[in-house]
Amino acid sequence: MSRERLIYLPLGGAGEIGMNAYVYGYGKPGEERLILVDLGVAFSDMDTSPGVDLIWADISWLKENVDRLEAIFITHAHEDHVGAVAHCHEALRAPIYARTFTANIARRKMDELGHPADTVTTASAWPETIKAGPFTVGFLPVSHSIPESAGLVIDTPAGRIVHTGDFKLDPEPMVGEAFDPDLWGEIGKGGVRALVCDSTNVFSPNPGRSEAEVGPEIIKLVAGASGMVVATTFASNVARVRTLAEAGIRAGRSVVLLGRAMRRMIEASIETGVLTDFPSVLSAEEAQDVPRDHLMLIVTGSQGERRAASAQLARGKYRGLEMTEGDLFLFSSKTIPGNEKDVIRIINQLSEKGVDVVDDSSGLYHVSGHANRPDLERMHALVDPQMVIPMHGEHRHLREHARLAEAGGRQGVVAVNGTMLDLSGNAPVVAGHVETGRTYLDGTIQVGALDGVVRDRIRMALNGHVTVTVILDEEDEPLGEPWCDLIGLPEIGSSNAPLVEVMEEDLNQFLMRSNQKTLRDDDRLEEALKRIARQTAQSELGKKPEVTVVISRMR
Repeated sequence: MSRERLIYLPLGGAGEIGMNAYVYGYGKPGEERLILVDLGVAFSDMDTSPGVDLIWADISWLKENVDRLEAIFITHAHEDHVGAVAHCHEALRAPIYARTFTANIARRKMDELGHPADTVTTASAWPETIKAGPFTVGFLPVSHSIPESAGLVIDTPAGRIVHTGDFKLDPEPMVGEAFDPDLWGEIGKGGVRALVCDSTNVFSPNPGRSEAEVGPEIIKLVAGASGMVVATTFASNVARVRTLAEAGIRAGRSVVLLGRAMRRMIEASIETGVLTDFPSVLSAEEAQDVPRDHLMLIVTGSQGERRAASAQLARGKYRGLEMTEGDLFLFSSKTIPGNEKDVIRIINQLSEKGVDVVDDSSGLYHVSGHANRPDLERMHALVDPQMVIPMHGEHRHLREHARLAEAGGRQGVVAVNGTMLDLSGNAPVVAGHVETGRTYLDGTIQVGALDGVVRDRIRMALNGHVTVTVILDEEDEPLGEPWCDLIGLPEIGSSNAPLVEVMEEDLNQFLMRSNQKTLRDDDRLEEALKRIARQTAQSELGKKPEVTVVISRMR
């Protein structure tokens, strides 16, 4: 009996939405040859990761086993699937495979960080395949909200795995391939050991809607507008961007694309032949010579990103363009959970300008790129796997998807980040756990979650900061009184005296009472000064700030 096994190990994307990274392995335990599916990012927020630029999965386990990594396969060009490939290239150094459009986006990312573009290989669609160690992998076209998305057919000595990637069952996606049920049914005929499946919309009870349903409503809305029209959507939703542009042209408006991501996606679509008929557009500078009621701006920032075009237009001007009373702003997008406050802030800022804001609450101007509950059931039936492994979702999504699979007579198993499953037998078995977490891009530096940088930044944001400076002479006696610098704290405390003066007095009293043993010991003195400063702040403000003590000695 062979001791070799087939394993599945999510490092990101299982138990959360974002920063997808899924490992498959085949071979003897601890010696499996590996492939990685997707390597994406998540975006920071002020509550959990202030000041951070990007976040991706902790790939420490993969780096420790990088000599076993055969290849990386990218299902599509959304940031949560491709956004970290360039940032992790130095560590992994594995060949990257993707379809034409996705490969174009990946190469752009590699070029931005100075990595060779030939690391990314363009792959053809199924039935062509790629050999990677014991794996034979094919890109199976599927509809989604970005061109040339693909599921993966992963053939192994232990059986076939189908990894759906993100998908929807759209017969008319407007750009890119329509969902082909016959093709997906065909790959299941020889038997599928496991379907690793998108879980995002498992709680949505109705079948998903087609992208084709959005166009007529957007055209009607834009045609009825009197002032300038601005619309935002996901820059990667090329079909929607084209629909918005065509609505503007039909209404007799000049179209302007604002935002680097928006322009980059359209450029990539044209370069790769995904788009052949995108309307001509004006630059922001050219638009200033066009009457405002003849303009249609399509802008980035559908999720309330502070630096994106939407947010800047809401605050004031962007590239010389400004919204005024009577203009129309359309959110042709769904707000991702966690971004609600940022989006509402923009809506309120636009409202204060007298701008009419239309969002997706009516369901008329946006359709999801993910399969709803009935669509997932249809996918289960088409592929007919022995077991279903939910991915791409929070824990509640994974759990509900596993229940859905079991209700259909299939095995369902929840495997969150770090859970290694052995798929070799007739049922999935937990084969172990690995440490997982997050890697933060802070400026240009990669920071681990356990490094404490983000934790300390949050603590300072919550509690404020005090710097205490003390000078001691050659005899280890205080030279003058200590002084404090406060950041992020109220100036006046409950005693109605300046907080800095109260704190400096308390610290000075402590120094005057301290014995030589304390004054000669930097560690003991620092600990005591921190305690006094925090006690004073607690008494005056009701909170304890972070404290840094600087001790200078005259020698």
